[in-house]
Amino acid sequence: MGTEDGHFRAIDTSIPSAARMYDWLLGGELNFEADRKACEGLLEIAPSSRELALNNRWFLERVVRFLAHECGITQFLDHGSGLPTRPNVHQVAQEVRADARVAYIDIDPIVIAHGRTSLEVNSGTRFIEASMTDTGRIIEHASRGGFIDFSRPVAALWVSVIHCLKDTEEPEAMIQRMREHLARGSYLVICHLVSDDEQVREAVTDLMDQGTGGHWGRVREKRDVRRYFSGLSVLHPYLVDVTHWRPDSELRRPQATHEWVEFGGVARIP
Repeated sequence: MGTEDGHFRAIDTSIPSAARMYDWLLGGELNFEADRKACEGLLEIAPSSRELALNNRWFLERVVRFLAHECGITQFLDHGSGLPTRPNVHQVAQEVRADARVAYIDIDPIVIAHGRTSLEVNSGTRFIEASMTDTGRIIEHASRGGFIDFSRPVAALWVSVIHCLKDTEEPEAMIQRMREHLARGSYLVICHLVSDDEQVREAVTDLMDQGTGGHWGRVREKRDVRRYFSGLSVLHPYLVDVTHWRPDSELRRPQATHEWVEFGGVARIP
């Protein structure tokens, strides 16, 4: 597949990717045998992983609707957006605010191919091929033509993606860099896979790191995620298992087991 800089990036379907594994857990069809086998191994370690993925997706829908409806946000940066899954961020936001704009950011070659095919058909969307750590490139491409106006509030989303970054990629510094570009009244949405069980953290991290050919960070602890929100005003109900972040229905299926959870919340830049 050709990239924006003219280089060719091959798609190796024999190596699992976190995006395609997530797609399979959500019941999608944009995955391959290697992804499904990796998910089977993941479910042996953490049987609740499918429910966790579904609850995380529902959190994304709720939080985008909340930001558009109650906070008046019309600009979104979706870091590590993953494979298109209905409803996508722009579909949720535009139900509330027809003028909402969403910049989707990812570097996985299959995500890029499907994203440009299915997401850029909407004038309120833009797909940016970039690592979520490449803040300069993201700002440059998002602001081209005034698509995202960084003088106005923006919602920056990192939903279930920061655990794909290694410590050497400095996720906390990445968040801080983006914060410096955002106007007052902007919002950060962050959730991250965490576990209180050291054995689960190590087992899942090893499985994902080996399976994806090193394209994985680690399962972290709640205290790590809390540092990402340092100096920010965290909205009620503060930092929680995202299943419990402003639930809008009692019909959502809770996790039967809690080897790991998606932990995070929403914060406002004062």
